[in-house]
Amino acid sequence: MQKIKTALLSYGMSGKVFHAPFLDFHPGFELLGSWERSQRRIQEDYPSVRSYASFEDLLEDDVDLVVINTPVETHFDYAKRALLAGKHALVEKAFTTTAAQAEELDEIAKAKGLKLAVFQNRRWDSDFKTVSEIVRSEILGDIVEAEFHFDRYNPILSPKKHKETPNPGAGILKDLGPHLIDQAVCLFGYPEAVFADIRITRTDSVVDDWIDLLLYYPDFRVRLKASFFIREAVPAFIVHGKRGSFLKPRGDVQEADLKAGRKPNLEDWGKESMDKEGLLHTENSAGIIYEKVPTMSGNYYDFFDGLYEAIIHDKAEPVTAVDGMNVMRIIEAAIESSSTLKVIPL
Repeated sequence: MQKIKTALLSYGMSGKVFHAPFLDFHPGFELLGSWERSQRRIQEDYPSVRSYASFEDLLEDDVDLVVINTPVETHFDYAKRALLAGKHALVEKAFTTTAAQAEELDEIAKAKGLKLAVFQNRRWDSDFKTVSEIVRSEILGDIVEAEFHFDRYNPILSPKKHKETPNPGAGILKDLGPHLIDQAVCLFGYPEAVFADIRITRTDSVVDDWIDLLLYYPDFRVRLKASFFIREAVPAFIVHGKRGSFLKPRGDVQEADLKAGRKPNLEDWGKESMDKEGLLHTENSAGIIYEKVPTMSGNYYDFFDGLYEAIIHDKAEPVTAVDGMNVMRIIEAAIESSSTLKVIPL
């Protein structure tokens, strides 16, 4: 099996938790190492890999794929430099800080015949996969409205300064917002317009930490919300159709398992507990249906498998640069909407 030689641009939480375990497990990737700045940690977990002293050092190595998992405001510069050096690139969310930057990266990748993907791993969460299956089965009838939440109770500011200091990539809209927006567009398509309310709610916060976005579709609406002051969470996914409803709490276990040091596999990975099952209340020709729905298994391995197929067999990336560009366009429209109190056409 042909190997894709891969290097990370940092080995903090995202590198250690979301990327390295799958790059190490998937037989099509070879993890070469990571650029590390103040601390050298990757070799504690993967003794045979390199700890690069600089980005230039990494680019000069025999690297096929660069994972840009640094703060959002650096994504454009690092991705552009990687592409110009002839490397495929996988960029964390938010893809860039502007739609124009996303478009420029897409143009560079296409001109050089390289693959450029966005790491929207939440498409492969167990809860979203289950919601998607319910919607696509049409068991709810024509969709009337949907509401997706990414809620937490965490009033304390993050110790990561790049997340709490005003910069083009800071704030919940570009942190949790891209997950919600990407899931909505993945399931329902690109909306016609957006109306948004973006606020600061935490004491001493100087970046947005509360969002409420309303996406306009011809026959229905999708609301996306994220907050740090939700102690008692409502269902993370609420979908109402003309025949019925589906309510699903957030329950994907992958992040928690990875943080606990569990290694991914293809047997029992990503299985939620039964108490997180969604509730389906609808009807069909046989009558009323009121039942819990078994949750599908999640697995971020499928993203990396799709990325392998894209690079080796020239297939489409599992999440394309255009997907990332669309998310950035919606984010820009949301910012304009919140500042002007107007609905912004897309």
